[in-house]
Amino acid sequence: MVKASRRKTQCINHFRINDSWYLVDLPGYGYAAAPHEVRTDWAKFTKDYFINRPTLVSVFLLIDASIPAKKIDLEYASWLGQNQIPMTLVFTKCDKRKKKKNGGKRPEENVQDFQALIRDFFQTAPPWIMTSSVTNQGRDEILLHMSQLRNYWLKH
Repeated sequence: MVKASRRKTQCINHFRINDSWYLVDLPGYGYAAAPHEVRTDWAKFTKDYFINRPTLVSVFLLIDASIPAKKIDLEYASWLGQNQIPMTLVFTKCDKRKKKKNGGKRPEENVQDFQALIRDFFQTAPPWIMTSSVTNQGRDEILLHMSQLRNYWLKH
């Protein structure tokens, strides 16, 4: 049995899909193993990327649903909302529940709490999908959502 190591994005990865559009994986702001100055540069770069990208259809913001809302996630989601950057919330680890000392809430409760905390930063609540890489929960929903976003973009 081979255990795959967790990949941490530290550069921009472009994935060309069907020779017609790109899925772009940008450096995150969370647990990436990098010095603070580098993470700060990534944050500035990604925000500039989002603001100056006229072809941007949606940012998929990944949030760990197995724990209560983290300040950094709330700040990033609210920044996207304040800057009217289209966003889809992708709640990960929806198959897990942390121990009582870490909040002990079910992922569904953490998702509801997160949405309530960012509600004021959006005219319309952003779409959201609950996922699990263990159970494949949300896989089909993400694929359908990406297809719908692409079709909308092609028409407008």
